[in-house]
Amino acid sequence: MNSKSNKMRKFISLLMLCFTLIGQAQAQRYLLGQKGLQFTVGAVDGLNLTNGDKQAFSFGLALSTYTQNRNRWLFGAEYLQKKHKYKDILIPVSQITAEGGYYLNFLSDASKTVFFSVGASAMTGYETVNWGKELLFDGATITSKHNFLYGGAVTFEIETYLSNRFVLLLNVRERILFGSSINKFHTQIGTGIKFIIN
Repeated sequence: MNSKSNKMRKFISLLMLCFTLIGQAQAQRYLLGQKGLQFTVGAVDGLNLTNGDKQAFSFGLALSTYTQNRNRWLFGAEYLQKKHKYKDILIPVSQITAEGGYYLNFLSDASKTVFFSVGASAMTGYETVNWGKELLFDGATITSKHNFLYGGAVTFEIETYLSNRFVLLLNVRERILFGSSINKFHTQIGTGIKFIIN
């Protein structure tokens, strides 16, 4: 009887230790002052490698700083390119932007593994058409000029913790940038990875 009782106590102690460790692991997520470095890639306005006006992509690098109530500030840079078809060639329009934004966490699961956020960012940057080459192969001239951009973006993002240090990102965002002579609105669907660095 004593042997069974000791085994039962050991089992309960082990079970309690597991729950304590799980609780501590979850407590390491979304801490005040914690920082994460993230890299994202995405499709812009749809992605079709054979249709000129749909051939577009973006990639970005950003730093997140977590605040109280599981919200976060985000500061980053992004490169977006969209190619437009002209006869048999594709003319690239490139946007290089910097942003600063605030993301509000509005939902998470009980295990603190999946977090849902919505964010708003202010953006500024520069747009170049065909990298400054105005004259085309057939003698036509590009009339769109280089432009400074300003505006913002609204983002819906899902973060899934693969571990306490690695986070998988999925997001949908709408960019509105004034100053562009080509497109002021871009819809992005992307994915990425975040590394918690402290």
